[in-house]
Amino acid sequence: MLNFDALRAAQTRTTPFTYIVAEGAVTPDQAAQVRQDYPDIRKTGYLPLSKLDSHGAFAGLIDDLQSPELADVLSDKLNLELRDKPRMITVRKLSKVGDGRIHNDSLSKICTMLIYLNDGWDDAAGGAIRALNGDQDMDDFAEEVSPLAGNVFAFARSDTSWHGHPPFAGERYVIQTTFLISEEALARKENRGGLQLLLKKLNPFEGKSKEM
Repeated sequence: MLNFDALRAAQTRTTPFTYIVAEGAVTPDQAAQVRQDYPDIRKTGYLPLSKLDSHGAFAGLIDDLQSPELADVLSDKLNLELRDKPRMITVRKLSKVGDGRIHNDSLSKICTMLIYLNDGWDDAAGGAIRALNGDQDMDDFAEEVSPLAGNVFAFARSDTSWHGHPPFAGERYVIQTTFLISEEALARKENRGGLQLLLKKLNPFEGKSKEM
C-alpha cells in the first residue's frame, strides 16, 4: 500500500535539521480504507501497536511500515543506517490541546516517520506539524506539514531536530514509525507505552503526550 516511490522522490532538507516531506504516500481512497479498519482507539495520545488490534487495510499499511524497504529508503534519504535497527510503531487517532509541544525527541531514537491519514484539514485550526528553527517559538518554523492523507514527515533525531504543532483537539489520524538505537530501548518504550495505556484506561486525563 505504501508508495515508496513517493518517499524516494522527496527532497532531503538539511536545515534546520535533516528531514523529508513527501506527498502521496497513500491515496485518499487508501487512507479512507485504513481509517475504516483503524483500531478502536478512545483515548488521546500515541498507543503502541503491540497493544492494538490490527486487521484489513490498517494491517496492510502496517506491513509496509515494518518492511525492510522502508528502512532502505529512510537510510538513503536521511543519511542513516537503519537496516539493522529495531523499530516501534505507535498509533494515534485522538489529540488533546496539550499535545504537540516543542521537543527534539529522546536520545534513544534515531529517526521518526509520521504518515498522516486525515480526510481534509484546516491548518489554521492547529495540528499541522512544524520543523522548527529552535526550541522557543512555535511560530519560528522552516516548514509546516498538513496532516492530510498521504503526507509524510520523517526526520533524523539530533540536538536541533525541534518540532511540534499548534494546539488541536479532536480526531487526528497519524501512524508513527520510530527507529531506535537498540532492542533494550525498544523494550523500555514498549513497557512504558503499555503502562501509559493502562493509566489512560484508569484515568482518561492522565499524562500529556508530545507529537513524536
